[in-house]
Amino acid sequence: MPMDFKEEGQHLSGGCRACLTIPGRIIEISPQNPNSAVVDAFGVRRQIDVTLIQDHRPAPGEWVLIHVGFAMSKISETDAIDHLRTLELLGETPAAAQEICSYDWADDKNAPSVE
Repeated sequence: MPMDFKEEGQHLSGGCRACLTIPGRIIEISPQNPNSAVVDAFGVRRQIDVTLIQDHRPAPGEWVLIHVGFAMSKISETDAIDHLRTLELLGETPAAAQEICSYDWADDKNAPSVE
């Protein structure tokens, strides 16, 4: 559904939308499922899926950008710290990290198989 904005008496349709990613540091890769990792994002630990970055597999200690429970790309620690500072300036909190990192596949009938 498009967002509508009014600016200086003008009606703007469509607006601007963006998906938010947050940096997370890989804590561990699951020994049972190499596509699953535990990350620390804003001090919140979450399990994420690393399937989308198979060509650049992360290792414990490395940083990734996370969106709805998926690692989207690997990033440097310097870039991760810059990203975290920017998010903090924007008022993002650990609660936002939980929302961005989590996705309840149990409620999704199109959930991928993890086998």
